[in-house]
Amino acid sequence: MAGGLILLIEDNPTNRKLIRDVLQFQGYTLREADTAEEGIHLARALRPRLILMDLHLPGMDGITALKQLRADATTQAIPVMALTASAMGHEQRQITEAGFDGYQTKPIHVKAFLAAVAALLAREWSRVSFAKTVSD
Repeated sequence: MAGGLILLIEDNPTNRKLIRDVLQFQGYTLREADTAEEGIHLARALRPRLILMDLHLPGMDGITALKQLRADATTQAIPVMALTASAMGHEQRQITEAGFDGYQTKPIHVKAFLAAVAALLAREWSRVSFAKTVSD
C-alpha cells in the first residue's frame, strides 16, 4: 500500500537519491534531511508514517536521534528503520537494543527494502486502526 509520508534521514546524496527514486516510483511521498537534528525537527513538525534513518550521520548519530524521538510524545510511536552500511553482528544487536523497528543494509536491495517498508507501514497502520477502534 503506497501512500503516506516517509521521512528519510541520510547524509549521503547518492543513497538519498536511490531511496528517493525507489520510493517515489512506488507512490510514496518523501521528505529528506541530511542530519539527525534536522530530521528530528521534521519528524516533530510533519509526523511522518515512517522514518528511515542512517546510523552514521554527521553530528548526532542515528541511535542518539532515535532516543530523542522515542522520548517525545509527538514522535515516539512513529516506526523507525535503521539504514546501515555495516551488517556485523554487534551492530545488529545495537540496532535491536536501541529500539529500531527494523533495519536495512546499504546499498539497499530494492525488493527487500520495499518489502520491509511496506511491512512497517502495514504494522503502523494496524496499530492506528486498532487504537481508533478501541477508542470509538
